[in-house]
Amino acid sequence: MTLSTDSAEGGCRCGQVRFRVIGAPIFTSACHCRGCQRMTASAYSVSGAWPTEQFEVIKGEPVIGGLHGATRHAFCGHCLSWMFTRPEGVDFFVNVRTTLLDEPPAEPPFLETFASEALPWARTGAPHRFETFPPSEAFQPLIKEFARLRVG
Repeated sequence: MTLSTDSAEGGCRCGQVRFRVIGAPIFTSACHCRGCQRMTASAYSVSGAWPTEQFEVIKGEPVIGGLHGATRHAFCGHCLSWMFTRPEGVDFFVNVRTTLLDEPPAEPPFLETFASEALPWARTGAPHRFETFPPSEAFQPLIKEFARLRVG
């Protein structure tokens, strides 16, 4: 998927749950935290943050997985693909696993989080790298920079 103003669809591995995103994400990221490593059985999770109103489940019913806490990790109840996350205390975006889009982005993530927990060989080429989660005051400048890069 090229970061554009079009809509894109994606879904779980078995196809029982499908979703749509409209427009470009407000940022893309790779998270290196141990939780993401365990949930993906990989070095990190890759995602894009879409405004809540630009994300919708169009088929099936996701189930909550992960730690079942305030941060809600949505999975397909059949194949158990981790599809998206609604982070605790954040209601303005949905964190979508971009590898589940029918046409995943070719661009590297814009930022990396929890670099302090990264496996030593795991690098994404992201221009921004944070030892933990970015401080809240960093998000608006990052979102503006990401938007400028998309335009041009």
